[in-house]
Amino acid sequence: MDGGWSETMDATEETQRICDQVKGPVEKQTGKNYRVYTAVKYRMQIVAGENLIIKVHVGGADYIHLSVFQELPCNGGKTVLSGVEQHQTKDSPLVPFTN
Repeated sequence: MDGGWSETMDATEETQRICDQVKGPVEKQTGKNYRVYTAVKYRMQIVAGENLIIKVHVGGADYIHLSVFQELPCNGGKTVLSGVEQHQTKDSPLVPFTN
């Protein structure tokens, strides 16, 4: 449904591709270089493009949440990092955020 957030879903190859596109900005924002960087879960919101919240495993018991916006192809199709929440766990709920 347009405007509402989806349920939490298992990450797909496409989710991982999106994560890989914003890895540089994520590492710059957090000041860390991630050896492990695996998309695990995600939620999406359809707007004039897609908002995504993605849970990423970054090693051991550490996870981060990414807020990402994907433009529609007709608007350029860019993938933009909107925010990062550090110090998350495997069980932390994916909730919308900006920072």
